[in-house]
Amino acid sequence: MYLYYVRHGDPIYDPDSLTALGHEQAKALSKRFAIYGLDEIYASTSMRAQMTAQPTCDVLHKEKILLDWANEGYAWADTHIVSPEGKPSWVYASDLWRENLNHPEVVALGKKWNTHPIFKGTPLENGTKRIDDCVDEFMLNLGFMHNREKCTYKSIKQPKERIALFAHEGFGKLFLSSLLDIPYPLLATRFELGHSSVTVIYFDESGEERYPRVLQWSNDSHLYKEGVSTKYWNFHEI
Repeated sequence: MYLYYVRHGDPIYDPDSLTALGHEQAKALSKRFAIYGLDEIYASTSMRAQMTAQPTCDVLHKEKILLDWANEGYAWADTHIVSPEGKPSWVYASDLWRENLNHPEVVALGKKWNTHPIFKGTPLENGTKRIDDCVDEFMLNLGFMHNREKCTYKSIKQPKERIALFAHEGFGKLFLSSLLDIPYPLLATRFELGHSSVTVIYFDESGEERYPRVLQWSNDSHLYKEGVSTKYWNFHEI
């Protein structure tokens, strides 16, 4: 099975929608997915994610399946912090908390990183429990049972061939760290997701134990092909 994780296009956060560039990115995505098709299309309940998915739904004549648990608002509640000056931010976007996430004692705890005393009393103390439960239920519905102790998956039914989930960056860092069994501090502070980018994860079909493999991360080849701007966050030309 191929799982495509897609971040929404260039956004307008209030009201929740896409810019003109975001709509161009969404159309470019639909041309990419039209080549091989998708069996199922999932999307966060936010409008920017749904609007990014819609051109692909139209081209493939598929209805999107909405996942409320993938909404960015919940991820924000799980992983934001408030600075001493009272300013809220994603934990991975704060200079101070990036340092805390990469503290040797935190890194040494591996997947139990949020048991470190530094996270006590913050949303991070329990912030990944919700997403872990939701990811495991989602994957179970797709035909894979997650063994978190062994960091593997077991196929329990014939899975679909190609699945896409259109959602967000903040949520995506939680989702992908949980799905791949990579400790959140390391993934969140090192791996970025560009607007309309596609991360491709392949679940091998051989053997009892399945290891998800990342074939592409934050790929934006659809933008190159259609001549759409490839500036990350609209200021890094990559």
